[in-house]
Amino acid sequence: MLIKHEESGNKGSFITEEEGKQIGIMTYSQAGPGKIIIDHTEVDPDEKGKGIGHLLLNKAVEHARANDVKIMPLCPFAKASFDRDVNIRDVLF
Repeated sequence: MLIKHEESGNKGSFITEEEGKQIGIMTYSQAGPGKIIIDHTEVDPDEKGKGIGHLLLNKAVEHARANDVKIMPLCPFAKASFDRDVNIRDVLF
């Protein structure tokens, strides 16, 4: 499973692909220097329950840590994940 990061202007996404097919995406917008807002997470209905959303969130957290970026989780999935997992809260703003 491949997870790639794309940026264009002040928007970005983490995209999960398997066998050339997109099976999940997490999108964000920049909210000023060093801050991003995760605004949407979507997983292909056939792939639900396989942890793909968490893989995308983990990639976003890795990106935030590596680039000294803080995350605001507006997306309900991301917000719930940050509420549950204390180990990723270091990147919250």
